Amino acid sequence: MPTKTLLIPTADGLADAFASFPDHGERHPAVLMYPDGFGIRPALRELARELAGHGYYVLVPNVFYRHGPAPVIGLPEHIGEADRPDIFARLMPLIEAHTTEHARREVESCGGSPTTWQEAGRGFFVGAGCSPPSFPPPPPPAAHPGHVAAVAAFHAPVGADGPGLLSRLTGQAHFGHAEGDLTPEALGELNEALDAAGVGYTSEIYPGTVHGFTMPDTDAFSPAGLRRHWDRLLPLLDRALSDR
Repeated sequence: MPTKTLLIPTADGLADAFASFPDHGERHPAVLMYPDGFGIRPALRELARELAGHGYYVLVPNVFYRHGPAPVIGLPEHIGEADRPDIFARLMPLIEAHTTEHARREVESCGGSPTTWQEAGRGFFVGAGCSPPSFPPPPPPAAHPGHVAAVAAFHAPVGADGPGLLSRLTGQAHFGHAEGDLTPEALGELNEALDAAGVGYTSEIYPGTVHGFTMPDTDAFSPAGLRRHWDRLLPLLDRALSDR
């Protein structure tokens, strides 16, 4: 899949982003892929390319752009358990500084209007998904309900305000939770809140998984969990975006 690095104007400066898209001249439905806490790196770029191969314009923003272009810190080829203490010692100040307001500004800048995607190249903003994980859960689906056709979150921390943030979403949502992140009781409470908010969704715990199961460059990776992720994500996007 063709790729490019974009510089997107935001209220806090220029944000770099990775884009991958089909090698055709026509426009394609757009997916905003929010990265996990380790940020943009080869494994995440490969997931974006794979998704683009299914006919989507995929944009992955560098959420740490306020601290520099990606990669903001050096990462090993494989992030093992022994590497995590040192990596998180460097990442946690960046993660803690990344507020919900920052997330809102980023996603509004990256996908808040069709103009943004027209300027990006072949993309046209008609919907958004969060895949693989997201931190914190980005609120813009509620800010731009007319543009967001689908949201998918995998091993993402869905807080108490998550259902409220998504309550104005007019599209569809899927939550794929790691077994290590959510108890069945907590899942029931979350689903009750989503029901009360009137969100159209599916929400399930992926058996035998821990936080980060979609990321092949970490010890948390689960091949079965990643396959289940694609089995849920691709039909969702196809239903939500095929007619856009």
